[in-house]
Amino acid sequence: MPLQIVHHPGYDAGLPPTHRFPMSKYPLLLEELARRGLATDGNLHRTDPAPAAWLKLAHDAAYVDQVIACAVPAQIERDIGFPIGERVSRRAQLAAGGTVLAARLALEHGIACNTAGGSHHARRAQGAGFCTFNDVAVASLVLLSEGLAANILVVDLDVHQGDGTADILRPEPRVFTFSMHGERNYPNHKIASDLDVALPDGTGDAAYLETLREVLPALSERANWDLVFYNAGVDPHADDRLGRLSLTDAGLRQRDLTVIEHFRERGIPVCGVIGGGYSKDVPALATRHAILFEVASGFA
Repeated sequence: MPLQIVHHPGYDAGLPPTHRFPMSKYPLLLEELARRGLATDGNLHRTDPAPAAWLKLAHDAAYVDQVIACAVPAQIERDIGFPIGERVSRRAQLAAGGTVLAARLALEHGIACNTAGGSHHARRAQGAGFCTFNDVAVASLVLLSEGLAANILVVDLDVHQGDGTADILRPEPRVFTFSMHGERNYPNHKIASDLDVALPDGTGDAAYLETLREVLPALSERANWDLVFYNAGVDPHADDRLGRLSLTDAGLRQRDLTVIEHFRERGIPVCGVIGGGYSKDVPALATRHAILFEVASGFA
């Protein structure tokens, strides 16, 4: 069976091409997946926006209402990094809905991926760091509220620490958050995950993979996980302008293989989200994001 993939054209909110957040990577990623035969009419799912009730499980109700009404205070918009107009607001709702849908598909099929998601800097009270709503936190709380999962693990390998996910899910004992990230990178004020591993600048493939392989067995033994959310941000890459680590394409591929193989061999469903990536060469960036889907398709 092919890998189940969630997408929506609205993931591209049309920011100017000069903006540091490369919105055009989303349609380019879908084009790359279609070119490789990984995204077809038979396995591509179009998401609906997450309803406000889902978003309010993870975020302050007043903030959710502000985003939906496109009435976010200017200071919060500055913290997020772009104005919250109609397209950006809808994009945030779609990305959260997409991760919920991908999680449901992962529970059904064993593995599924969203072509967006991983907005891990959005905290309970507000967004930050190019993240408006925290899709993984929203999806985790939706699944728990519906009784579809009782124990959830978040494996966040974006180069930036998952402060927002930690903030939202810290009171929830049924979710365990793990973040492995650059020690000296954004955010300056980190909110402790259940487990954080901070890496020095310049960490390359060998040291990165060795550390990851040391951590994974302990994670899988902590509970009988019903689902793993895997944030496969490609910003640890050596060519990423916001990364400060030194992974290669081959290193990213081995990272994704290591994570997905570890959990799928144990029968644990995996929901992949793409996380961050900030190369100025956006076609190359989209190709890098496609590695997750290519690796995941081997376990579909």
